[in-house]
Amino acid sequence: MQYTHEHQEIQKTLKRFIDEEINPHVDEWEAAEIFPAHQVFKRLGELGLLGLCKPEEYGGAGLDYSYSMAMAEALGHTHCGGVPMAIGVQTDMATPALARFGSDELKKQFLVPAITGEMVACIGVSEPGAGSDVSGVKSRARKDGDDYVITGQKMWITNSLQADWMCMLVNTGEGPVHRNKSLVIVPMRENGKLVKGIEVAQKIRKIGMHSSDTGLIYFDEVRVPQRYRIGEEGQGFVYQMQQFQEERLWAAASSLLSLNYCIDWTIEWAQERKLFGATLADQQWVQFKLAELKTEVEALRALTYRACDLYVQGQDMLELASMAKLKVGRLMRQVPDTCLQFWGGMGYTLENKVSRMFRDGRLASIGGGADEVMLGILAKTMGIAKRPMPS
Repeated sequence: MQYTHEHQEIQKTLKRFIDEEINPHVDEWEAAEIFPAHQVFKRLGELGLLGLCKPEEYGGAGLDYSYSMAMAEALGHTHCGGVPMAIGVQTDMATPALARFGSDELKKQFLVPAITGEMVACIGVSEPGAGSDVSGVKSRARKDGDDYVITGQKMWITNSLQADWMCMLVNTGEGPVHRNKSLVIVPMRENGKLVKGIEVAQKIRKIGMHSSDTGLIYFDEVRVPQRYRIGEEGQGFVYQMQQFQEERLWAAASSLLSLNYCIDWTIEWAQERKLFGATLADQQWVQFKLAELKTEVEALRALTYRACDLYVQGQDMLELASMAKLKVGRLMRQVPDTCLQFWGGMGYTLENKVSRMFRDGRLASIGGGADEVMLGILAKTMGIAKRPMPS
């Protein structure tokens, strides 16, 4: 994959927006443990950045997925992980299935305002007892006339303290766990107030991603029209697995720039830091270690771009996307940890950009499918682990 002039112009626009309207406020938002999503998303919508790959008839740009990769990579220019992740949820995690399988009515009602930034979206899959095992979600929707009545809970939900709607994976029937689930659009707020039956039970405090609001949400007999279901009933598990592929590629692409920044910041520090009559950068071991890290990041870039190429061509990229997700999770642990060691005591301060990345980046091996899930997928695609029989 090669970025064209059009890709680069989108990245320039986004980086300029980040410099002017995000980075000056990051420290404040990190301290508050939330950022003004509606305000930020509205501006991104005005710039045409929330629907690059969405259909033109719903306000999107109708571009191929490489443009989403270009945007994700440019988001690494942000001085924290939480805000880019929240934006990625809007563009690449909560809306792909809606854009691909939703009815015209559903797209007009929920996709259009997500693209303009007038509505904030979240994706509701994980639960207190079901994270990596998506088939184990317990939230249930029973039919009552033309409605679903939803009861259950969702946990670790990014944007949920501000979201206007949730793309929710919920059991809509009995039978095999891979065929009894549907994705349903659940409105969460009307006129700024939570919909009846929805409760934000807890704002979850995390070791990193502080500016990203994360909630435990309860649903008690929440009534939703059945027409808010995305696509066919019982196909939610399949649709969500497809959404995960975009989420995992997004995770890899969005980390490339920040990983390089982490190395660059450390090089600058090492060239200034005096140590035993020389600089830290004069130590050959430091030079070699930073060179190794840079090589690993470029290997991740090549893998991510290759996976995107396959996706744009309509080919299966499950294996490569899983590899990229696994690799970015490992590098988001290895690179900040190694660099932090070179910063010494300064690396152990909260204000240090490397220490923030150390905290934020740890999520990459957990969210969107843990490392172990990626390894399980790869073992199956490689033919060394048995695939479960369809149930």
